[in-house]
Amino acid sequence: MTESVDRQTAVLRLRAAQDILILCHKNPDGDTIGCAGALYLALKALGKNVAVLCSDPIPSMYDFMGIGWFDASFTPAFVVAVDVAGIQLFGDRNNVQKYAEHVDLCIDHHPSNSGYAYETLLDPGAAAASEIMIDVVTDMGVELTPEIAACLYTGIATDTGCFRFSNTTAKTHMAAAKVIEAGADIENLNARLFESRSRARLEIEKMALESLEYFFDGLCAMIYLTWDQIVTSGVPGAELEDLTSLPRSIEGVEVGLTLRQQKDGSFKISVRTAGRVDACAIARHLGGGGHSRAAGCEISGNLDNARYAILDEVRKELERWGMIDHADRNQG
Repeated sequence: MTESVDRQTAVLRLRAAQDILILCHKNPDGDTIGCAGALYLALKALGKNVAVLCSDPIPSMYDFMGIGWFDASFTPAFVVAVDVAGIQLFGDRNNVQKYAEHVDLCIDHHPSNSGYAYETLLDPGAAAASEIMIDVVTDMGVELTPEIAACLYTGIATDTGCFRFSNTTAKTHMAAAKVIEAGADIENLNARLFESRSRARLEIEKMALESLEYFFDGLCAMIYLTWDQIVTSGVPGAELEDLTSLPRSIEGVEVGLTLRQQKDGSFKISVRTAGRVDACAIARHLGGGGHSRAAGCEISGNLDNARYAILDEVRKELERWGMIDHADRNQG
């Protein structure tokens, strides 16, 4: 079981460490990569030997960060995980599991964090782990350079949907102001992160929308992609993450579901909600977790199994809030 630590303790651990390995979660998004990039640059500024490792390839939209990737040229003596809520989220490629089983420090913002690390710095009120990392970097005595600021802005902006999601707080805006003052080029960053899509990405979005279905009198919308569609498109898994906002953006929809088949046939399910509906409560009953408005889980079996399992949990949550009648079991 993990020991919860405060920021000062986490900073002491990082400053005392050498030969440091930073781990990201699989299908990396802007927050896990942004945290890793900022921490990597900060530790390098302190003269540390440090590298970053991820199970999956990093989307090209994040390749501006100047991260040094782990090539096994040193034996890690201290392992840090950033924005990773559970050990199953590390993935199983690039020998990540060897290090994921012995994480010394986890820096995270997910309330569902499983406590897999020896020590955990957790702030569930933060919109992004990068919001926490701003204070970690400055407390380490490292200047917020424009390069570090760009990494941190990326994490904050992507995890808040460019400050549109309900997890955005006054503290989030103040954190963003810090990195903007430090030199983050938000015009170019926003264009790169939110205004640029490849043709392949648009084609797979079209495929996903062709699968669109409504349930529970339109309160729930679902899209899905098969593994064959994902492979054929050539779009990296991490670049598919923003598809998860599509079903929820439809007028009248309280629960948006995105099902993406994995190579082994299982389905990764993303849950996005509005109002009182708790996305984490839906995902948690299926072994997943996350936040109240954004959560996820993985389900083995075919598409029918995955659909039935997640829709049953959605039904329970909608019943709990009186949005549908207990007698109404219709899922179509």
